[in-house]
Amino acid sequence: MSSTGPAADGPTLAAILQALEPRRPAKGPFVLGITGAVAAGKSVFAGQLSRALSASGAKTQIVHTDGFLMTNTRLAELGLTDRKGFPESYDHTALAAALTAIRTGPVTFPAYSHTTYDVDPALARRLDPPDVLIIEGLALRRPETGPASLLDALIYIDAEETDLEAWYVERFLRFWEAAEDDPGSFYARFRHMDQPAVIQLARMVWTEVNLKNLREHIVAARPLADLVVRKGPDHAVVGVAPNAQAAS
Repeated sequence: MSSTGPAADGPTLAAILQALEPRRPAKGPFVLGITGAVAAGKSVFAGQLSRALSASGAKTQIVHTDGFLMTNTRLAELGLTDRKGFPESYDHTALAAALTAIRTGPVTFPAYSHTTYDVDPALARRLDPPDVLIIEGLALRRPETGPASLLDALIYIDAEETDLEAWYVERFLRFWEAAEDDPGSFYARFRHMDQPAVIQLARMVWTEVNLKNLREHIVAARPLADLVVRKGPDHAVVGVAPNAQAAS
């Protein structure tokens, strides 16, 4: 789940889809990746692209790299709890296998619950090969060996770090507020805190985990993406640029 808000209007989406069309394979699913920082609005943007594609008659499915995170139990066993979301916290082998298999037959994609903050087997979905598979999340880079090399195209969602932090804090607060009536939520453990303290906690997590991950790993996908979609403070798209380096 990413921050809510506008991501792109109709003409912008049409331009994006037109720019991506040369990357569509002659047969089989068009596997399109969307990446960017935590809270950049990747899920919202994926949903808007999916609706635009569906309106044109394409059978579209959205999946998320979060489902390929190691479980919290496994991360704890490996001493990686504080590295959740970093490259080493994902099962890249399983992600690569799923992206390969969906080209020719049905695949079960695991899923993640942001409420429980863990992979949830009950949310897994069995998918037949669609016309377009949109996969969004952090563990995507192209071109290189591994899961990202299996993408037909990659979009990078770009924004100012100050905006990303504000969106992350906003999202954290939404989960915290919702946890008041959901003792099973991961965020219920913070309900004893007042809002200023929660905001301070969210900012700390952003700085020590998500911003660090962005600068050390996630942003490396930007020069490799086929399109860079730039967003303003209100989540509106303010620019779409093809990446010459990725096209060369």
